[in-house]
Amino acid sequence: MNSLTQDSQKAAARVGLVSDSITIHGGKPLRGRVEVRGAKNLVTKAMVASLLADTPSTLKGVPEISDVAVVSGLLKAHGVAIDSSAPGVLTLDPSNVVGAHFAEIDAHAGSSRIPILFCGPLLHQLGEAFIPDLGGCRIGDRPIDFHLNALRAFGAVVEKSYQGIHLTAPHKLVGADIDLPFPSVGATEQVLLTAVRAEGTTELKNAAIEPEIMDLIAILQKMGAIISVEPNRVIVIEGVETLRGYNHTAIFDRNEAASWAAAALATGGDITVGGATQQELMTFLNVYRKVGGEFDVLEDGIRFWHPGGPLKPVMIETDVHPGFMTDWQQPLIVALTQAEGESVVHETVYENRFGFTEALNEMGANIVVHQSGLASITRRVPRRPLEQAAVITGPTPLHGADVRVPDLRGGFSHLIAALAAEGTSTVSNVGIISRGYELFIDKLRQLGADFELPS
Repeated sequence: MNSLTQDSQKAAARVGLVSDSITIHGGKPLRGRVEVRGAKNLVTKAMVASLLADTPSTLKGVPEISDVAVVSGLLKAHGVAIDSSAPGVLTLDPSNVVGAHFAEIDAHAGSSRIPILFCGPLLHQLGEAFIPDLGGCRIGDRPIDFHLNALRAFGAVVEKSYQGIHLTAPHKLVGADIDLPFPSVGATEQVLLTAVRAEGTTELKNAAIEPEIMDLIAILQKMGAIISVEPNRVIVIEGVETLRGYNHTAIFDRNEAASWAAAALATGGDITVGGATQQELMTFLNVYRKVGGEFDVLEDGIRFWHPGGPLKPVMIETDVHPGFMTDWQQPLIVALTQAEGESVVHETVYENRFGFTEALNEMGANIVVHQSGLASITRRVPRRPLEQAAVITGPTPLHGADVRVPDLRGGFSHLIAALAAEGTSTVSNVGIISRGYELFIDKLRQLGADFELPS
């Protein structure tokens, strides 16, 4: 059994998913309503932020996903008491934070990249932190150098060994001037979670400003932090000695919302995504309309549907917020296989995010990946050395096939393709999808999908 399959089965088990494969009979439009709760990319970081406080925190809108279970396990290993008073509500009590044994951390860390964000809070609380080898989706190098260099700037001492990375703070962590070479979401979170209790002022340049980052800043401000978001991606943090717990409802998961929107378009369906709001999806909504999809912003969600007629080809460049998210291109590419003409997707954030297209080609798509990207006079996002490009020529009817999920967003794209295709498909490693999509099997059932799970 390979490591990806092991990760998938572990992820499935964490959320009670009894099967790691699904057989889908495609060609049927998805219709109905699904609800989205808090964003994976905020909830897991907000849980880590609770480590910084000296009183309990309450987080609402928590989705039932594998990554939440991973972070819960890591927090419990460090002495944080976690209770759930109602579905989607967690109370996190950090009053007895302790160091965790290597084996306890390693048991969880292989399935997530979250452990690197424990460093700042643990250095403040315990004076040391240990991070084993990091897991996560295999979509590119995703180096942790940004994180380690930032921690060193605060005064942390980093020692690497065959087991992982050991960090200590022999002296107090102090504020620093940090200029990120790329507006990395993870590195920005690292700086925020470390700077809020560091001595003095931290100025972070070239910071990420995604909605989930803004929501994390709101949480930290509720805890007593002093954080100013300045023009031109500059964030200034004035360190404070202590922080208190927070009470917060997480921002909705815009990646899940966009994925269901793409599913409506690809299957010729009509899906209302409850809990989605317009502002955080504006860039996606513009592209959705250009492709030929329709949407209606409601008071309690957004309705997405295929209005009939041909879809139109588009050119997309992924970028950091407020650009078109890299997480959105994968599900949307499935719909673009049905557009009349040639679409081009320039991937500028991760260097290996088109691996999922191999399965789409096996299902009948015509997608050519250019490993070094494509130059174009119409480009708006500056070219990066690691970028790739995908050229999608359509429309091409999709047919059923047996496919294996390679990563989180690519895996959901395989689900969409199987739902849109004529015939029967078996999708395996679906446990990976449970890392970021809450109760997706139940939601497929709500939308009228025709599928079977192994008995």
